[in-house]
Amino acid sequence: MTLDPLLHAPVTIQIHALAALAALLLGPLALYRRRRDRLHRVAGYGWVTAMALTAASGLFIPAGILPIVAGFGPIHLLCLAVFVALWQGIRAIRAGAQARHAETMRSLYWQALGIAGLLTLLPGRLMNETLFGAAPWLGWLVIVPGGLALAGFALRTRTRMASPRPA
Repeated sequence: MTLDPLLHAPVTIQIHALAALAALLLGPLALYRRRRDRLHRVAGYGWVTAMALTAASGLFIPAGILPIVAGFGPIHLLCLAVFVALWQGIRAIRAGAQARHAETMRSLYWQALGIAGLLTLLPGRLMNETLFGAAPWLGWLVIVPGGLALAGFALRTRTRMASPRPA
């Protein structure tokens, strides 16, 4: 592992990576604490801020593989989806819909940070180079089991939500 690729990347990418790392680390504390107290709120505000900064900085990163219009591509749609999901989650908690708020924020965590995070480990990407250096194939050793774990988590969540709840 070497930080050189990340340290020599454009500032926008450095901000994006640091904000994503902050969101990744704050997420479990904000989203999975049993007690919904002051620590949950503080971590939640920090997590929302980090997610918004991740999405905002992502808008300034060139599309790379699939630019469609004026340098923007499908990856930029994910940034917009993050803003929409954050807005929906905040709107839900302000309306007192705690279950909807929790589901929205947890889904955002796993989809935006889990799936997109795994994709940053593809060979040829900056984070792969940063973490695996001369052995870019090692990214696949994280991507495949991580993708399977995310798929299992999504299936378990969908099954639990679809099953009838006792009265």
